[in-house]
Amino acid sequence: MGYYVIVVTHPHLWAAGCGSTHQLKLDLRVQELVEKVVTRQDLELVHVEMAGGHSPILRVYIDKPGGVTVEDCAAVSERLSLHLDVEDFIPTNYLLEVASPGLDRGLYKAADYERFAGLPAHIKLEAPLNGQRNFHGKLIGLNQTGALADEPTVILEDETGQQHRLPLAQIAKANVEIEP
Repeated sequence: MGYYVIVVTHPHLWAAGCGSTHQLKLDLRVQELVEKVVTRQDLELVHVEMAGGHSPILRVYIDKPGGVTVEDCAAVSERLSLHLDVEDFIPTNYLLEVASPGLDRGLYKAADYERFAGLPAHIKLEAPLNGQRNFHGKLIGLNQTGALADEPTVILEDETGQQHRLPLAQIAKANVEIEP
């Protein structure tokens, strides 16, 4: 299964200028609208985020078996843009980007850790665990019963064969890694 990055952008009263690229809080109504538009296209919503500062970017990552095409991204961008303009949930100028998840696909949902088991991954925790925050290795999967009954853990095997059990709730960022 090959992945490549496709990005289709759509300006919404886009004002030129450089903004910072920090994460912004995403309105739940925007999340729900994006989910509805993407699933109506028979696509998977991988992730949606709002990033930036003075010039925010609404990023939507989509996928489907066999990978998405430029046409898929364009269709979602067009339909989503129309809905967002009508609903007007975002009170400022922004840029809409619709893209494939790319080769270094992010792991956002619990199911992603099972789906991509066996692939190399990088996981960064919010706080150190046994003095370590960054973990690289083969993704083994998700253990639904962690140390606490309600705390699932991600299992990652490093290059030495040691398995690390990382609390899912403490993962700040995770993605599959491109093999050399």
